[in-house]
Amino acid sequence: MIPLSHYLVVGALLFAISVVGIFINRKNLVIILMAIELLLLAANMNFVAFSYYLGDLSGQVFVFFILTVAAAEAAVGLAILIVLFRTRRSINVQDLDRLQG
Repeated sequence: MIPLSHYLVVGALLFAISVVGIFINRKNLVIILMAIELLLLAANMNFVAFSYYLGDLSGQVFVFFILTVAAAEAAVGLAILIVLFRTRRSINVQDLDRLQG
């Protein structure tokens, strides 16, 4: 049986990789969206690990709500990405400040 600390270390590593990905890459919107999704998945891994080891299903149910919000966030982010590419022919995040509605 794998101890809880191993799951928490993997979750912390995924979380750290996603935070580094957000701060290092400030230009490409697709990579920023992928890093945010990785951040949410790292949090979900911790929820599932704690839920399993505590014998409580509420953490696993909460993961389904987080995955639903993550899917909606990805859809909205990709819609913004498409609009940005159609207007600027670029997916550079620095072009976002020049969009006017």
